[in-house]
Amino acid sequence: MFAPNPTMAATETDTETLSRLYRELLRIRRAEEGILELLLKNKLSSTMCHVSIGQEAVAVGVCDALEPDDYITSTHRGHGHFLARGGAMSALMAELMGREAGACRGRGSSMHLVDASIGHLGSNAIVGGHIPIATGAALWTALRGEHRVVASFFGDGATSEGIFHESVNFAAVQRLPIVFVVENNQWAMSLPWAKSTAQQSIEVKAEGYGIAGVDVDGQDVLAVRTAARDAIGRARRGEGPTLLGLSTYRFLGHSRADPSSYRDKAEEEKWRLRDPVLLAHNLLMAHDFDEEWFEQVDRDIAAEIAAAIEIAENSPPASIGEVFSDIYATPLEGIR
Repeated sequence: MFAPNPTMAATETDTETLSRLYRELLRIRRAEEGILELLLKNKLSSTMCHVSIGQEAVAVGVCDALEPDDYITSTHRGHGHFLARGGAMSALMAELMGREAGACRGRGSSMHLVDASIGHLGSNAIVGGHIPIATGAALWTALRGEHRVVASFFGDGATSEGIFHESVNFAAVQRLPIVFVVENNQWAMSLPWAKSTAQQSIEVKAEGYGIAGVDVDGQDVLAVRTAARDAIGRARRGEGPTLLGLSTYRFLGHSRADPSSYRDKAEEEKWRLRDPVLLAHNLLMAHDFDEEWFEQVDRDIAAEIAAAIEIAENSPPASIGEVFSDIYATPLEGIR
């Protein structure tokens, strides 16, 4: 059963908050549409590019509930997390295009985004590989007596990895200030959620660890935000971790090369009716927002993306001569 009630969340949310959330949903959607266009034009530094179109409410709802000093870790499908956390559009575009103006100076590309200045401790190409990093960050902040909370985003496929269990179990025992965000888009590449686990409820799974768990409609940004605020509040009060199960859907294939022929088209259409951008749009329409307002938001976002791409294209490419800069290890002797 999904919780909290999205209708109740809508009535308790002011239009300023709702309009802000809508802008961010659309901003991520348009950014990733633009990224796909750049990919088709062969302007990205790598063909490995995974978009989160259809899943935007997860990133927006959770990140909106965080405080500026909190941390997140992200996945190979992490453009939305980066932007929702406050990452600059130009830093994202330049990174994907392999330019020095990128968040990692063009060295990380799509699957390795990092920006410590906004509390983004990194996305990771290894399924579940960032979950122990988030757990370690939560341990560190707890040992220092800080009040920071860590939100770790990962997909349903990562819940089948051993490191997921080890991290959640350790965090539960230590009552660490972390929220494990299960971004369940129903498919671990071509493996459906129903065939990858005997217990599909994240709330029930959490009981085995002795921690809070909740199943939430991940397409409803208000429901996500409300559940995230509750989980973050528990963590900040020293009440331990939460398993936050957000049911969502990727509208496109696993990557650009995946036509997702393994999915039923009726299923895809059903989920498209639950488009998080559309749902937020309809709520605002119910609050008497007119089409001119929506069109202006779209124009503003288009201008931001165009300016970001221009900045990226005018930035020099990442240099092979700087490949060993900004790393912690000393290069091996003779390798330059």
